[in-house]
Amino acid sequence: MSKLVTIYGGSGFVGRYVARRLAKAGWRIRVAVRLPNEALFVKPYGVVGQVEPVACNIRDDASVRAAMHGADAVVNCVGILNRSGKNTFNAVQAEGAGRIARIAAELGVSQLVQVSAIGADPASDSHYARSKAEGEAAVLAAFPSAVILRPSVIFGPEDGFFNRFAGMTRFSMVLPLVGAGTKFQPVYVDDVAEAAAKAVEGGVAPGVYELGGPDVATFRDLVKQMLAVIRRRRLVLGVPFWIGSVIGTVGDAVQAVSLGLIDNKILTRDQVRNLKADNVVAEGAKGLADLGITPTNLGTVLPEYLWRYRPEGQFTAIQESAKNLRKA
Repeated sequence: MSKLVTIYGGSGFVGRYVARRLAKAGWRIRVAVRLPNEALFVKPYGVVGQVEPVACNIRDDASVRAAMHGADAVVNCVGILNRSGKNTFNAVQAEGAGRIARIAAELGVSQLVQVSAIGADPASDSHYARSKAEGEAAVLAAFPSAVILRPSVIFGPEDGFFNRFAGMTRFSMVLPLVGAGTKFQPVYVDDVAEAAAKAVEGGVAPGVYELGGPDVATFRDLVKQMLAVIRRRRLVLGVPFWIGSVIGTVGDAVQAVSLGLIDNKILTRDQVRNLKADNVVAEGAKGLADLGITPTNLGTVLPEYLWRYRPEGQFTAIQESAKNLRKA
């Protein structure tokens, strides 16, 4: 019988790519999510019955244990960018990660992969970054042979980075950026998935790996590159951190007063704190090269999914080609 892997958060942005890769490699996949009925799209990644969504709450021992029962390997892709109700940074990214690792050790799981983030730092001003670091520490304490992956900002068809700003161009002539000078090293989602799959297969030495693409660029330059791809001209406006903090404070207050009914999807104070630090692979850190993975270039992938934000959508390229023919 083929081996079984449980992927916590397996229907999310990164998790679905990990699931797809492992399904192609012949693994049985158990996708552990809060709402399995909303994760049915993962089932066609394999043959009938190979990929199955199951209900799981990573804040609960029994739920995590049930989803992991019989698994040979575990991947934890669960992460949040903003707290919502009981799903706080600490509950999800610190305690949740530690719970998965502890139970994996108790059940005799062979391989554990924890997807963290570049910038994980127990001394950070950001709750997000601190909780990621606390989660890593809890994982290693319970499961010392774990593989921890720290990606920079991840890009791909379902990303929440380039899609978000490309979408803003449809109704705004100005793109305000807090931390416009902050540097990022975007990494392709399937490269992250390949790293996780290799670790599940047992081909990766235990430890921490920082994953970044071939290029380092500022927030401003990345948005300008996105604008070039979607053929739109917009003013990219750098916003001082103190103004970003005011915006974040207002947004957080609205979320708190509404008791979470209105999520702060614009900008949180914690995101402003996080944007103050560069998000790039540290010098001397193990990375994609150590995993035998050649990083995918940002410029080759963006046009494949951002074309829908162009003024004429898929016909923009055809019109541009026609203009060149007329000139000839």
